[in-house]
Amino acid sequence: MVHLFQQGGLNIVADTFSGSIHVVDDAAFDVIGMFEDHSREEIIAAVSRKYEGDPEVTPEELGECYDEVASLKEQGKLFAEDTFAPMAGALKERTSNVVKALCLHVAHTCNLNCSYCFASQGRYAGERAVMSFETGKRALDFLVENSGTRRNLEVDFFGGEPLMNFDVVKQLVAYARSIEKEKGKNFRFTLTTNGMLIDDDVIDFANRECSNVVLSLDGRKEIHDRFRVDYAGNGSWERIVPKFQKMVEARGGKNYYMRGTFTHANPDFLKDIQTMLDLGFNELSMEPVVCAPDDPSALTADDLKIVMEQYEQLAELMLQREKEGRPFTFYHYMIDLTGGPCIYKRISGCGSGTEYMAVTPWGDLYPCHQFVGDEKFKLGDIWNGVSNEAVQSEFRQCNVYAHPECADCWAKLYCSGGCAANAYHATGSITGIYESGCELFRKRMECAIYIEAKKRLGM
Repeated sequence: MVHLFQQGGLNIVADTFSGSIHVVDDAAFDVIGMFEDHSREEIIAAVSRKYEGDPEVTPEELGECYDEVASLKEQGKLFAEDTFAPMAGALKERTSNVVKALCLHVAHTCNLNCSYCFASQGRYAGERAVMSFETGKRALDFLVENSGTRRNLEVDFFGGEPLMNFDVVKQLVAYARSIEKEKGKNFRFTLTTNGMLIDDDVIDFANRECSNVVLSLDGRKEIHDRFRVDYAGNGSWERIVPKFQKMVEARGGKNYYMRGTFTHANPDFLKDIQTMLDLGFNELSMEPVVCAPDDPSALTADDLKIVMEQYEQLAELMLQREKEGRPFTFYHYMIDLTGGPCIYKRISGCGSGTEYMAVTPWGDLYPCHQFVGDEKFKLGDIWNGVSNEAVQSEFRQCNVYAHPECADCWAKLYCSGGCAANAYHATGSITGIYESGCELFRKRMECAIYIEAKKRLGM
């Protein structure tokens, strides 16, 4: 399977199963596009007619081009066969009983009242609560007990707003550090925060203990303050931006990323990216809102057209700033064309419900934070382990080949089947697909590949 697209004056061919990327001239682009459905003679005749009068495109040269394409196919670099399907289930089965990461919901409460919040302002459709040290301690023990021989373990402090339970966060990190050597483990902590409670103590702690921090900022003040308000209805932009700047500076501008959301109010999200750059932030992410179609924040079909254009303009901005010596990272354009994720990851996806679970303040286990509060997805708890084998089995079998709609998608080994939660909320099944999300993902991958191609060509 190949995918051909044009962007920024380049003709790009992506081969799905080999991972090869080819930048070709116009005639070769046409030859590759016809290669599987036409004979050598038909292709040469058709392309010759198209470029009639062009002295650089002769039948002889087109014949050589065809033969080069055929050679690349023989080498497995074009039209490569899918050899991964038979191993899809087996790969995930090997590690399905090993837990490597937990999302600790240390606070089911929040000091902001964001209208688009998937977590019902941090309550997850339930009661407000904070996690006790005893529950968090047991969660860390559960992770260690179920991690097998895996040494590196990941824990994300999440909410709501986790800094509303900061004392427990600090106690849990101290406990984890106290058992690392004895248990032969290495804990990596991440903190996701809206920034309202950041102070010097938080900054010192995060810099010392957290391998990454995720900072919620929607870009422009008017956009951010439209949604990310406190319970009095006041915007939070002016209160959090100086704190974020101080934290990022203290981290040396590394090991963080700004996490924004774009909605119907700002499909022109490149303006928000530019605002964050102007504020001195260079590790950026802007995510499309996920909500009900009738929600006022939901992206419309017209919005999606704007977003697609924004993605292309963002790619050009990144290339321009790279040339100027002012590069920045956009999370969704991070791609490694030389190696990238191992084939296990490409097939199996995020590992929600098997390798990765969310823990509520009460110690209940869910496949990930986006399923928390939906009782049918409750897996068990941290004291007794997974008891809902039927649901875990669904997630164990959820891989890129479990989605029928993904069969003919060129980008499936980049997205690994996408987000199970988004699929469920869009279709009622974790093996469904979130169509508009897929459309946006494919565009992001085209842009990411285009950026890398331009860099390799020195353009």
